[in-house]
Amino acid sequence: MLRRSRDWSAVLWSAFLMAGVLELTVFSFVDPNELHWLGGASIQADPAAVYTLAFFVFWAACAAAAGITLLLSRSESEINSRSFGR
Repeated sequence: MLRRSRDWSAVLWSAFLMAGVLELTVFSFVDPNELHWLGGASIQADPAAVYTLAFFVFWAACAAAAGITLLLSRSESEINSRSFGR
């Protein structure tokens, strides 16, 4: 249990840091006031709301990638020895 907690803490913390880097990179080139929906309509949202939503989307994407990497790095014996129902 301790190892699983430590692993997921590492996944979420590294994803948090990368989401911050992505946020800085994307919004140094993109103005939130200039964003448009796919249909062409302008997004009528406060820039702070756009920054916040984008950060959480970036965090979720980075966490998913890191979580999949963590899962794929396990050996078959380690995966088979664990009970996924608990």
